[in-house]
Amino acid sequence: MKKYNYKIKNLDCANCANELERALNKIDLIDNASISFMTEKLTFECEEENKNDALEKIKKIIKKEEPDVNIEEV
Repeated sequence: MKKYNYKIKNLDCANCANELERALNKIDLIDNASISFMTEKLTFECEEENKNDALEKIKKIIKKEEPDVNIEEV
């Protein structure tokens, strides 16, 4: 497993971050998804060969739940 860090922008509130975090932790390909509203950080772990698939699923969930939120690699 490798840990990945992303900047998450335009989150409205800490509750939104918690809801997204719960949804991301349901994705089979990733482990330990964590969103910090205060620092605007998204971290998750996955196998290196699954990174692109995991990222696509993460982006899809974020766009569905919080359409104005963007993520970018740090």
